[in-house]
Amino acid sequence: QVQLVESGGGSVQAGGSLRLSCEASGSTRPNSVMAWFRQAPGKLREGVAALFPASGNKYYADSVKDRFTISRDDAKKTLYLQMDNLKPEDTAIYYCAAFPGLLRVRDALLPDKYNTWGQGTQVTVSS
Repeated sequence: QVQLVESGGGSVQAGGSLRLSCEASGSTRPNSVMAWFRQAPGKLREGVAALFPASGNKYYADSVKDRFTISRDDAKKTLYLQMDNLKPEDTAIYYCAAFPGLLRVRDALLPDKYNTWGQGTQVTVSS
């Protein structure tokens, strides 16, 4: 059983930055695909960024490309999401998720493919 705990959310003004963290514990697998998702009020959960550890490849939603960066620290078992130049439309609850098996690249940002989730952390961006 893997547990994921997010932290780092908060309130910032547009143009500001935040760094989210997701610490994994329990029976973690080094090659698990890790990803960040977000869900705004009244909207469906959407993929933000994913990282394939075996290849090192990273994938981003078009809406966050060139602004967000996903990374991980294996020694700390922690996944990060650096968010720069934040916009009001980035306001949402952010979740990290893990998938321990093989995942197709085209499925990397699909929430229904992931089976382990954190509790979420709120990000609010004011204009």
